[in-house]
Amino acid sequence: MDYLNTLLFGIYPYLALTILVVGTWARYDHGQFTWRAQSSQMLRKRRFVFASVMFHIGVLVILFGHLVGLLTPHWAYQWLITAGQKQVLAIVVGGIAGVMTLIGGSMLAWRRFTDPRVRASSSVADDLIITVLVVQVALGLATIPPTLHHLDGGNMLELAAWAQGIFTFQGDAAAHLVNVGWIYKIHIVLGLTIFVLFPFTRLVHMLSAPLEYIGRNYQIVRRRA
Repeated sequence: MDYLNTLLFGIYPYLALTILVVGTWARYDHGQFTWRAQSSQMLRKRRFVFASVMFHIGVLVILFGHLVGLLTPHWAYQWLITAGQKQVLAIVVGGIAGVMTLIGGSMLAWRRFTDPRVRASSSVADDLIITVLVVQVALGLATIPPTLHHLDGGNMLELAAWAQGIFTFQGDAAAHLVNVGWIYKIHIVLGLTIFVLFPFTRLVHMLSAPLEYIGRNYQIVRRRA
């Protein structure tokens, strides 16, 4: 079991991050024409806007919440809030964002799998990533009940110590997750797997920002004679 714990939480994170960085760079360098959101809004707009807005807002809150929550050292915020208070804040904000993402993601997945026009334009990667994201959000929400039994923040500190240990190349980082519940471990492994899938799916559009639109010249649009 110690070997499996080291493999999943000590080695796999670096493998996943390497694929994320190298794969994303390679795709941008060699396949810029595939670097797009591939939105299906024009194929069927009904219920799409509501689902898309719910999903994207929820995902952004969850993403930045995880980055700040896991990678911020305890000493940086202990003068402001306790670990327990931070954990309660994460449960409330993350729970709301998770429900939004789950509702929006489920609607988008249902639309992708059942609408003939959207189905015809979908790829295997599209089907896979929306399914994985919905399952991952559901797993994240499933961690809330056991977390409510540990409101002292100890569990959260162990997860944060693991994440910070990975990014600071600490060889014993995986040891922080030995006694963590299985639901958290599955959630982490699937999250790392999303990193592996990232360069090969439409998720790459998350890294694009239309900054050039701010300074470009106005486009002249003429009416037909």
